[in-house]
Amino acid sequence: MIQIEKLSKSYGTNDVLKQVSLRFEEGKVYGIVGENGAGKTTFFRCIAELENYQGTITSSKQQLKDHLGLLLTEPFFFSKITGREYIQLLCNARSVSETNIDERNIFDLPLDQYASTYSTGMKKKLAITGLLLQGNSYFILDEPFNGVDIQSNMIITEIILKLKSLNKIVLISSHIFSTLKDTCDEIHLLKNGQFETAVQKGQFHELEAAMKDVSIGNKIDQLGLH
Repeated sequence: MIQIEKLSKSYGTNDVLKQVSLRFEEGKVYGIVGENGAGKTTFFRCIAELENYQGTITSSKQQLKDHLGLLLTEPFFFSKITGREYIQLLCNARSVSETNIDERNIFDLPLDQYASTYSTGMKKKLAITGLLLQGNSYFILDEPFNGVDIQSNMIITEIILKLKSLNKIVLISSHIFSTLKDTCDEIHLLKNGQFETAVQKGQFHELEAAMKDVSIGNKIDQLGLH
């Protein structure tokens, strides 16, 4: 369980999150959606204790951050570290002894190549692999499908469903609504610093239609295409 109560975060006079209260349960996948700048990444960073905030965040595991795998939109890599060394570094951080890295390299990454030379999609796949091998209980995946090839997107989808079956908690943000429909149990819409809407799986199409109507409106007509 992850319990969030009255979470607020401001940057100067900009209130990014306002009195947010949510509860996430084991064995469920939660989609977090909203426009660019809505505060999704800030929300994730607060849970991971990478930001100072007001309010409380508690979990069924002591020291939530020690059981959390956080995938940022653009993962950071040291310039002179190989893919293999990166995975080993993440495992060492959790005191996990991992000797079968090659066998568990399901994305067929060039592990002895510097990670900084990887493509955007390869970096994301490397970061995901490292987080999985840590044995985390909670996962936050910020745009896990962005920049990744179709085959790997299918693998990531199945990984998320496997994590759910293992009773993990998974939070996902994605601008690709179909990936959320394939993986999530609930989707929460973040708008103006608060979670405005929460929908269950059977209502996803209604949320998608409402978001499309708000986002598109008559903008296509305004282009005057002919």
